[in-house]
Amino acid sequence: MADGVAAVDDPIRKPPLVQGENDFASVTDIVCQVSETPKPPKAWYVTFAAALGLLGALGASIVYLISTGVGVWGNNQPVAWGWPIVNFVFWVGIGHAGTLISAVLFLFRQTWRTAINRFSEAMTIFAVICAGMFPAIHVGRIWVIYWVFPIPNQMEMWPNFRSPLLWDVFAVGTYFTVSLLFWYMGMVPDLATLRDRATSRVRRMMYGVFSLGWTGSNRHWHRYERAYLLLAALATPLVLSVHSVVSFDFAVSQLPGWHTTIFPPYFVAGAIFSGFAMVLSLAIPARELWGLKDLITTRHIELMCKVILATGMMVGYAYSTEFFVAWYSGNRYEGFAFINRAFGPYWWAYTLMVSCNVLVPQIFWFKKMRTNMWVVFIAAALVNVGMWFERFVIVVSSLNRDFLPSSWHYFTPTAIDLLTFLGSFGLFLTLFLLFCRYLPQVAIAEIKGVMPQAHAGHGGSAATASDSPSGQVPPEGVK
Repeated sequence: MADGVAAVDDPIRKPPLVQGENDFASVTDIVCQVSETPKPPKAWYVTFAAALGLLGALGASIVYLISTGVGVWGNNQPVAWGWPIVNFVFWVGIGHAGTLISAVLFLFRQTWRTAINRFSEAMTIFAVICAGMFPAIHVGRIWVIYWVFPIPNQMEMWPNFRSPLLWDVFAVGTYFTVSLLFWYMGMVPDLATLRDRATSRVRRMMYGVFSLGWTGSNRHWHRYERAYLLLAALATPLVLSVHSVVSFDFAVSQLPGWHTTIFPPYFVAGAIFSGFAMVLSLAIPARELWGLKDLITTRHIELMCKVILATGMMVGYAYSTEFFVAWYSGNRYEGFAFINRAFGPYWWAYTLMVSCNVLVPQIFWFKKMRTNMWVVFIAAALVNVGMWFERFVIVVSSLNRDFLPSSWHYFTPTAIDLLTFLGSFGLFLTLFLLFCRYLPQVAIAEIKGVMPQAHAGHGGSAATASDSPSGQVPPEGVK
C-alpha cells in the first residue's frame, strides 16, 4: 500500500484533513454545488429573512438616531462611552481570527487552515464593516463628519494625531484593506472554477470579470503564490497591531481600570479568543447545512477548540493580573475600580464575563467535548456572550463611578441601543449569507493542495487537471 493511503488507515497518525473517498473532482463538486444549486435549503431562507428583518431595524434605528440626536441612547455622564464603543471593540475582536487563520497559520504552514480560512476571511471583512459603523454614528452630527478629516478649512480645525482615537482610523482602515485584498486574492482560482462551470451567460460573465482572466497556467500560479505570500506577510503584523491600537483608546487614559500596560496583549488574546468562537459558530451550521462535513472535519473543529482553550486561559490570566496589579500598586482609586467591577452594581455582568470566558472553555480539556458539535456550538456562543460582556464591563463599570460620588450614575441601555446592537448582527448575517450563497465557502485550490493526491508518489490518482472539471489544480508546493 502506498504511503499516502497508509497514512489514512494508520490509527497512530493524525486523521486526514479531507474525509471520505474524495478526489479533486469531488472536492470541486462539493464546494461548487452550494452556489450552483438553483434553490438553497429552507434554513437559508429562514435565516436570511431574519437577518433582513434585523438589518431593517438597524436602518430604522440609525435614521431615528440621526434625526433625533444621540440622546436616544442610554449614554450619560459619567458613562459617555456606552454601547456604541462596546459594540465597536466587540466587532473588531470578532474580525481578528480571520487574519490569524489566513496569514499567520499560512506562514507557519499549518495545513489545517485550508478548510476554514475562506469563510473566516469573509467573517473578518463583514465584522470590520459592522465595527466601523459604530464610531461613525457615535460622533453625533454625522452630516459634518468631514470635520474629522485633515482638510484645510476656514475654522482652523485639525485632527489631533496624538489621539489613539485617530490611530484607530488608520489601524482599522489598514486592517480592512489588507484583509479584503487577501480574501479576494485567495478566491481568484476558485472564481475561475465557478466561471468554467457556469451554465448561464450572466454567471459566466460575473465570475469571469472577478476571476481576472485566470487560466491556471504556471505563470499565473507563480504570480498568485508570490502575491499571496506578500499579503500574508503584510497581514501578520496587523494581528498584533490592530487590537493593540484599539486597546490604546483605554490604556493611554488616566482613568482607573483603564490605565494599564496589560491591555494590548490582553485585547489581542481576547480578540483571537472571540474570533475563533465566532468561526466555530459559523462553521458548525455551515458544514451541516451545505454538506461540507468531508472538508470541515471534526479535526478542524477540535483544533479550533484547543486554540479557544489556550486563549481563554490567557484571558483568565489577564483578569487575575489586573486585580493583582490594582492591589500591589497601593493606589486606592485603582483598587476601588476593580472591587467595583466585581462587587459593585454591575457584579452580574462581571460574573457572566468570568463564567463564560474562563470557566466554559475548560470543558475543551476533554476530547469527548471537543468532538461533540452541540457542546462546541453552545460553548462558542457562550464565549461570544462573555466577550461582549467583557467590553461592557471595561467601558461601563469603569465609568459609572467617577472620582466624585456626586457624579455617580447607573447606565441603562435604551431600546435604540438594543435595536442598533441586534441590527449589527443583521448586517453581519446578511452579508455572510450572501457570501455563502454566491461565493465558494471553502478554498478549493488550497484543499486540493493538502490532499494526498497532490503529492508525488501517492498511490492513488495522479494530480492532473483531468481530475477537476475546471482544470484548477495547484502545482506541487501550493498550500
